[in-house]
Amino acid sequence: QLRDGVNRFGNALRDLGLQAEQRVLMLQLDSIDFPIAFFGAIKAGLVAVPVNTLLTTDDYHYMLRDSRARALVISAELLPVVAPVLDQLPDLQHIIVTGNGDAGGHRTMAAVLEGASSELTAAATSADDVAFWLYSSGSTGRPKGAPHLQSDMINTAVLYGMAVLGIRSDDVVYSAAKLFFAYGLGNALTFPMAVGATAVLMAGRPTPDDVMARVRDNKASIFYGVPTLYAGILADESIDRAASSPNLRHCVSAGEALPEEVAKRWAERFGVEILDGIGSTEMLH
Repeated sequence: QLRDGVNRFGNALRDLGLQAEQRVLMLQLDSIDFPIAFFGAIKAGLVAVPVNTLLTTDDYHYMLRDSRARALVISAELLPVVAPVLDQLPDLQHIIVTGNGDAGGHRTMAAVLEGASSELTAAATSADDVAFWLYSSGSTGRPKGAPHLQSDMINTAVLYGMAVLGIRSDDVVYSAAKLFFAYGLGNALTFPMAVGATAVLMAGRPTPDDVMARVRDNKASIFYGVPTLYAGILADESIDRAASSPNLRHCVSAGEALPEEVAKRWAERFGVEILDGIGSTEMLH
């Protein structure tokens, strides 16, 4: 089903007239539509640009101009945030709205998928061609678009996902970090896809209760969080190993320094050590 969606979306973008290496900006909540858009754009030879869903109208205006995006794929819930600037972007030619909300008169993902072919020959890209951009957080000024190559995803999947985590086809992974982050993109998309594992996605805000409910209900074996979230979960004494997953074998942290006390308390309560990782928008895992 995912292959079908990816092929249809890649064909839809080509049918709209998009050319190789043009950017497709993705402002999307975590759902099945994200990998369809991400892999569909890349397979068609375009450059996917997933961006943070928690930013301002001005931020999106800047990123759309900076990337010279020809298409915007956006969750219906987020459309009102960018609506005020859509007529100020001469390079932006197409808007595709995902999800079940009001599409504001724009094309919907469902409609473009329905009208496209399910067979797509991958673009003739090389390992050194750009596959996607990720924008930095902008801590030193305006966010910078960091380009990543076609080979970067499989390299991180092999060297971190497989070599460090030992991710397997029978794993169920849940990442509280969203797919638009370099951390979440590897956690819940490229690593599980590389081995045929299962990824659990949640569109909403990752509160401690909701996160642990996903881990428990889906019997997750690998959980990816950030130190603040681990501390928040530990603050609730009612959340313990019995309230998590019987299959939990790896917990991973990144995004900020992991306090030693949090790491020790987590290992004591859940019986699983936190692997303290490091990575960045620019370098991935």
